[in-house]
Amino acid sequence: MKILVTVKEVATVEDEFEIEGTEIADQYLGADLNEWDDYAVEEAVQLQEDGIADEVVTVTIGPEDCEQTIRQALAKGADRAVRVWDDSLEDVDLLDVNAKTEILSAVVEEEDPDLVLTGVQAGDDSFAATGVSVAENLGFQWGAVVNHLDHEFDDGVASVRRELEGGVEELTDIELPAVLTIQTGINEPRYASLRGIRQAQRKELDVKGLADIGVDESTIETELELTDMYEPESESDVTTWEGSAEETASELGELLRDKGVAQ
Repeated sequence: MKILVTVKEVATVEDEFEIEGTEIADQYLGADLNEWDDYAVEEAVQLQEDGIADEVVTVTIGPEDCEQTIRQALAKGADRAVRVWDDSLEDVDLLDVNAKTEILSAVVEEEDPDLVLTGVQAGDDSFAATGVSVAENLGFQWGAVVNHLDHEFDDGVASVRRELEGGVEELTDIELPAVLTIQTGINEPRYASLRGIRQAQRKELDVKGLADIGVDESTIETELELTDMYEPESESDVTTWEGSAEETASELGELLRDKGVAQ
């Protein structure tokens, strides 16, 4: 079995920061592997360690600057990586789901994996739609918000447990090839060992342009425009009493009665 995992570098922001126009000033930004993708990588590597997967390949859409971040996936056990970037993407503020779908679908068709794992969402745009959109575009079966995956695939079928609304969970079987979006908590992502980090620098990272994967620039024109960025104001209504629990209990009780919480 061959597994392809989509990964993404996302920005991290310090607690205190400044906004310049529609961007956070660079000095307040860092970068890391998307949290949900980290769980997807771990699940794929565990499947390989259990003898179920033969190869784990990662794919990302991003410029050269993101290579050190996405090599974390290689350091944790992925075999090789594909990075897609093109000059036509340089000035794009936000790639919309359709654009990501076209690019990732092209890589999936080229790599021909049995199973595609994505994170449920990205920590920056939080669209939570790319994985399912890719599956629909390719005609693959899919399962969203998967929090358990049986490491036994009988007759090309994946048995998964997935989260639904209202705390409900669903047990279902999904025929391969399939796309599963992986939820945090499905496993415990490993730390990259020093040996793994060294090995990651020698593993293959193939860089492809849009033409290399057969995607026309016109098909990835985004309809999203970043028009404003601001820090939302937070309002709080807090009542504080000085004194011991015995001294303030009656005041708390009176406040709860006034708010209709207690009789």
